[in-house]
Amino acid sequence: MKAVGYTQAGAIDAPDALIDFEAAVPEIGARDLLVEVRAISVNPVDTKIRSNVGPEAGTKIIGYDAAGVVTQVGSEVTQYSIGDEVYYAGDLTRAGTNSEFHAVDERIVGKKPASLSFADAAGMPLTSITAWELLFDSLAVKEDNGENDSILIIGGAGGVGSILIQLAKKLTKLTVIATASRDDTIEWVNKMGADHVINHHEPLAEQVKALGLTPRYVASLTASDQHFESVIDLIKPRGHIAMIDDPEVLDTKLGKRKALSFSWEFMFTRSMFETEDIEEQRVLLNRVSEMLDTGELISTVTQNLGTINAENLKTAHIQQESGRAIGKTVLEGF
Repeated sequence: MKAVGYTQAGAIDAPDALIDFEAAVPEIGARDLLVEVRAISVNPVDTKIRSNVGPEAGTKIIGYDAAGVVTQVGSEVTQYSIGDEVYYAGDLTRAGTNSEFHAVDERIVGKKPASLSFADAAGMPLTSITAWELLFDSLAVKEDNGENDSILIIGGAGGVGSILIQLAKKLTKLTVIATASRDDTIEWVNKMGADHVINHHEPLAEQVKALGLTPRYVASLTASDQHFESVIDLIKPRGHIAMIDDPEVLDTKLGKRKALSFSWEFMFTRSMFETEDIEEQRVLLNRVSEMLDTGELISTVTQNLGTINAENLKTAHIQQESGRAIGKTVLEGF
């Protein structure tokens, strides 16, 4: 089968940063599906793995979003059949989705939204899982609750921020404050449904206080170390901060006087450790699929770079690393 991968971790500008190659079709386990991959998307995790994690042997395939068609099912599969259209984000401990065929545990797979193309569907799984788990698991917000409370989303125009804004607006009563700094990103987060937009290149605390709001929740999706002291200042006592990035150092003692809670969201945890609630990812992906089909949510895909190959994936990685990406970038077909 055709695949895209790399033999040595490093910068994207290296000639062999990503290469096209032929790989064996993966064998599947008892709970696995073999999926013919029709489309993929690119996430920050792709660039981080490519830059820092070399293959143990041979050529490493990454990619953590896919939409495709089930072509084979394992002996213990109960939720899917051959021919089903699915979408999912995969497992960090297994080969990635940048290949014609991909093996994935059915418990982390959702039914593809019928209203979306494979390309638009491929842009949704990882960010939807991350946003859902951050909002309802990490921050422990309850559906239809949050009246008279607010959430600050730092990095509202990225992939996770785009769907997190929508989920918070559609499923909770929280007032949503999102950060963006350019005309195009401000326009985008407004389109996603943010109630207020502030600039993350300006002091956050002053801007939030000028709105007359004191957020109980902060979703810090980027540059957590840069904004941490401001977040401590602006958040409500006994509030909760959830992060998805990788700050080198955070002085969490700063949160003691306000009795703050801190948590990290990492959507691969359930699949990496095969947690007892691993199937929650299938459940939430199916819920998101239904919401996309009913129009409660809209696709966050902003760019389709065409065929899945090394050249186009390099372009996608470069754009992702630029820090200027809006929404999600997808590729489709081999």
